[in-house]
Amino acid sequence: MNDLIDMKALLAGVDMFNVSLWLSGLLIVLVLIGVRVAFAAAFIGFIGLCLFFMQKQGFDKGLITAMKLTGQIPHSKSTTYALSLIPTFILIGYLAYYAGLTQFLFEAAKRWVGWLPGGLGVATVFATAGFAAVSGASVATSAVFAKIAIPEMLKLGYDKRFAAGVVAAGGTLASLIPPSAILVIYAIIVEQSVGQLLMAGFLPGAVSALIYAGLIILMAKFRPSLGPSVGGFSWKQRFESLPGTTPIILVVFIIIYSIYFGWATPTEAGALGAFVVLIMALWQGMRWEALKGALMESAKLTAMIFTMIWGVLIYVRYLGFADLPRAFSHWVTSLDQPAMVTLLLILGAYVVLGMFMDAIGMLILTLPVTFPAVIALNGGANVTAEMSTLGMSGQECGIWFGIIVVKMAEICLITPPIGLNCFVVAGVAQDGKMDISVQDVFRGAAPFFVADVVTVGVLIAFPGIVLWLPGLLVS
Repeated sequence: MNDLIDMKALLAGVDMFNVSLWLSGLLIVLVLIGVRVAFAAAFIGFIGLCLFFMQKQGFDKGLITAMKLTGQIPHSKSTTYALSLIPTFILIGYLAYYAGLTQFLFEAAKRWVGWLPGGLGVATVFATAGFAAVSGASVATSAVFAKIAIPEMLKLGYDKRFAAGVVAAGGTLASLIPPSAILVIYAIIVEQSVGQLLMAGFLPGAVSALIYAGLIILMAKFRPSLGPSVGGFSWKQRFESLPGTTPIILVVFIIIYSIYFGWATPTEAGALGAFVVLIMALWQGMRWEALKGALMESAKLTAMIFTMIWGVLIYVRYLGFADLPRAFSHWVTSLDQPAMVTLLLILGAYVVLGMFMDAIGMLILTLPVTFPAVIALNGGANVTAEMSTLGMSGQECGIWFGIIVVKMAEICLITPPIGLNCFVVAGVAQDGKMDISVQDVFRGAAPFFVADVVTVGVLIAFPGIVLWLPGLLVS
């Protein structure tokens, strides 16, 4: 069949690598002007595939090949077994929230650590960490504790910016502490072990929570007006608060224990955790309206994440044909500077991107390029720890970089102008008639940016914090 346009001749001298650079730049522009990441990535990926195959096959055949490939990706990827873990993790969090289990968690944390300077802030961080261990969604965690913790802090005379910043930053812990949806997405995109990544996030998440708590204590110690302590709880009252936290502790134990000992795959552990929370919620008297709300919210968030994955994977498929990831890896490894300096530059780029993109969108757009580059920087996928540049084997580097880059994604949740957690906290506060603006939340969250940088530095300096638990899982 004669082509309407002789695309083979027209594109014969075109370098598809340069085209991929221009299209990637156009994708960033589309995202910055407000086009949804899923649709922008799918559009750019489809255009790139069309140009690539038209250069090889001509207009008609190239268009048909590109359309077939674009249509196959959503189906082939949505049937991936590992992806079924995402809705179960999300469902656990929403069931816990709608059943009122989060209120018990906050009350227990308040009674045990409220006596510290800024005690309610510290309690909020520990409660968000506990909820993160059953939620996996940062935005949901921030929204929940904006309703629970901020009114309590304001009643005690806490500075409104400080209170809002604590909640916004505490919500980010859900990105790192398992079960984490974003860690699962990372594992799928870069083809790493989901189980090892989930185990790897536990200790870094705990370290991050402790650094947040330390910052709150220091700030409240030197500026008592930020947040007074809460006293008056007897040991009896403290122990009486523990039974209400049992469902969440049980779910965390089931997920971590079953994965660690190999009794269940991560997907099976997630499903088992959701079932346990459901039984606990029904035991607590959860009504149909609450159950319906949990199911609907889980379905909405799952659909959003899956749509984003589908769109970006079309773009990723095009990048593979254009050979951009390999070329970028070669360029990074050829730089005449220490590997750690190059790594820090890559992480710095994530800080900048995080100011303009949401966490999941930023990762799934950049990982196809940055992940191969970091692995190559370390010495390759098959390198041993003794021969590597960064002191880790290829597999260990993939796990370690996953935790580092997800922590970088956490930072973008509290940095302007996008900072999704800050917008969520402000929205909930305004709905609750609290005098807290978006600007107040961003200002309150600013010190926690420093805390996140410290955490990243600790994880880079001591990679064993990340690799210890996954190492036990392997052995």
